[in-house]
Amino acid sequence: MAELIATRTGGARHAFAVYRRSLAAHFRSIVEYPADFWVMASAGALWQTLQFAFLAILFANVSAIAGWGYHEMLVLVGFLTLGGATTAVFWDGVWSIGSMVIKGDIDYRITRPAPVIVQVASLHVGMQAFGELSLGTVMLVYGWVGAGLSPTLIPLALLMLACAVVIETAVLTALCAVNFWVKGTMSVFAFLVNDLQQDVLRFPLGIYPAAVRLVAMFVIPLAFVSFVPVEVLTGRASDWWAFGPPIAAAATAAAAILVVRAGLRSYDSAGH
Repeated sequence: MAELIATRTGGARHAFAVYRRSLAAHFRSIVEYPADFWVMASAGALWQTLQFAFLAILFANVSAIAGWGYHEMLVLVGFLTLGGATTAVFWDGVWSIGSMVIKGDIDYRITRPAPVIVQVASLHVGMQAFGELSLGTVMLVYGWVGAGLSPTLIPLALLMLACAVVIETAVLTALCAVNFWVKGTMSVFAFLVNDLQQDVLRFPLGIYPAAVRLVAMFVIPLAFVSFVPVEVLTGRASDWWAFGPPIAAAATAAAAILVVRAGLRSYDSAGH
């Protein structure tokens, strides 16, 4: 038993070392071309600035949306932005699964002594996410102060934000891994769900029909990325809901692992 634990621990350390070195190489390449970085980061910041402005204009005309005020909405969008942007910085390479399956580039990764998904995920860094992280943090902090949330809730908020990143990463990985079966360079399902999340979950779930709420909570549990954490932090939901994000994170991570493993077993290289 001790040998098994030691073997698994050593394997995890090795996988993390491969991931860290690969990601560090891409960060170094970003430094080599600073103009590209600033253009992409500025684009991400501009998009978040437009979201900030949209909310300001919206709440200049309405006092609340489904009982949510302006600052609570900023916290909601801040959680949503930080979860997605963090995933884009550290796990953006999974978007390339479809093209790698088509080209047979997975073959090379299979022969290397490291988990395939770790090698693939660290292939790219979403530079636009740096701007999104900056403005997302501004929105979250400004909304937090404006909503009068207590500083004692910060540890809980950080825990739920970490769970949000895991959920985002796991859902994205599972949906991109569908390309092992549905051949194509574009991860259509991942793009679809990502767009729906950005359009739907930046508003309180209470404005949507019950079917939408059920899907967002229990089928593809992206509500635990932003909506549920903010409900808990603002006292709108029972403290028991604080267990929701960790449970959703564990469930989606397990599901993503199963989907990736099944996809790799079905992979038959290019041209078959």
